[in-house]
Amino acid sequence: MNTFTVITSTCLPIINENIDTDQIVPARFLKITKREGFGRYLFYDWRFDQVGRARSNNKFDSSNYGTAKILVVGNNFGCGSSREHAVWAIADYGFRVVISSSFGDIFYNNALKNALLCVLLKPKELEILFQVIQEDKNIEVTVDLEKQALILRPIMTVFARGPLANAFGTGQKLVFHFDIDSFRKRCLIKGVDELGYILSFEERISEYEARIFNF
Repeated sequence: MNTFTVITSTCLPIINENIDTDQIVPARFLKITKREGFGRYLFYDWRFDQVGRARSNNKFDSSNYGTAKILVVGNNFGCGSSREHAVWAIADYGFRVVISSSFGDIFYNNALKNALLCVLLKPKELEILFQVIQEDKNIEVTVDLEKQALILRPIMTVFARGPLANAFGTGQKLVFHFDIDSFRKRCLIKGVDELGYILSFEERISEYEARIFNF
């Protein structure tokens, strides 16, 4: 898996809540078993009509969000069925981080096993993040896994007014901290899954087996 330390990127916002895995990847694509190239099916019915023509109002294929590596979504993202394909599609499309105030449990665990970081924010923090992105789609957000921090640096000409000025303060960066299981964090930083983590101790395992079982 790819290692993960710090990602700085623009964000693609989807404010909808309760987005289930069938919306992320429609069931008719589940017969495909290769992860590579699966990003083409991400939110397929949102992006294309019944004959495969691109919908004009979808953000995913818009030049405004084409390079975003961070997906910001509404509450209860990834609910519904347990299909791992949903994670494959998001990761293959190019996203490294998904930010929400809650995730479907199975989706969350599948994501971390596939080097896709799910960041859990408080509802108010997520609301502020959505406001920031709506004010300026070009603003970049930094996700620092080691520090477990999400960092926004405001452009003061945009954020010196209204409720966002109170959120940021004058000339201050805004930092949200998030929790993550220490083992999952270690695996993401090392770029390994559970098996890869175990195999990293292969030499010590062999020494133990030789000592105990006389191999």
